[in-house]
Amino acid sequence: MRHVRKCGASGGLSSKEPRDEARSTAATAGLAHEGELGPNSSELLGASKHAGGKARLKENPRNSPYSGSAVRLLVVEDEQDLAEAIALGLRREGYAVDVAFDGQEALVKAAVYPYDLVCLDLNLPSVDGREVCRRLRAAERGDDEPQPRVLMLTARDALADRVAGLDDGADDYLVKPFDFAELTARVRALLRRDAGRSGSTLEVGDLRLDAARREAWRPGRPLDLTAKEFQLLRYFMSRPGEVISEGDLLNHVWDENANPYTKTVRVTIATLRRKLALPDEPQPIETVIGSGYRLSGTP
Repeated sequence: MRHVRKCGASGGLSSKEPRDEARSTAATAGLAHEGELGPNSSELLGASKHAGGKARLKENPRNSPYSGSAVRLLVVEDEQDLAEAIALGLRREGYAVDVAFDGQEALVKAAVYPYDLVCLDLNLPSVDGREVCRRLRAAERGDDEPQPRVLMLTARDALADRVAGLDDGADDYLVKPFDFAELTARVRALLRRDAGRSGSTLEVGDLRLDAARREAWRPGRPLDLTAKEFQLLRYFMSRPGEVISEGDLLNHVWDENANPYTKTVRVTIATLRRKLALPDEPQPIETVIGSGYRLSGTP
């Protein structure tokens, strides 16, 4: 029977593994299952570790199990190897992900960036995870910026701890050790709540997109999109008819490492438009001069 690693409480692995081994192998915790990250997961994680945990995955639209949507996540975990491993796996799923290693850093970043979901550990230095959750819920956000969903990740598995976490404002509670596939499934489920949908499929005009399978069509033909193009299309399709500025796109589709002074948004939109183009059909992504972009069509 194949052994599947799990994200755990002690260095990120199940208690069956010694602590000293857990620290050295936490970068692959929960990510070694080929059905989750694909056959090149070890190579990708090794590259990240070699670069100090800051390497970013190359976008590979083919032969990969992307299921991401155009949202921005924050992973809050004080075990650096585990935090980087979780973030790397979520980026591999197509999400824009930032990382914080203590509660205070998480609150600072949450005050700056409009996160859609926070994966929050409870045992944090400086500010405990429960207090972070309470402050996130108490923080004021604009009318068009709903509060982020909070998924607590913790080794505290007692009923009283789960109830306390949910009462503090968490939307879901995942006990370590856990399979990475379950983490991504819970993330997708939480994000669907905001979309008001029971499934992962979006339809706008003649465009159709399945976030879970990472597939998109127009009309009826598959679109060969990179991970970033797919995220961008997903974000537009979740807000049909709305004018979206470049700043909003940068905040939700890219992570904190993106350079706001480059033309990365315009270039990615241009390539996406070329792939959406059909003979004698209007371009679904319109430019609103001086304001941004808008996806035409009715859901």
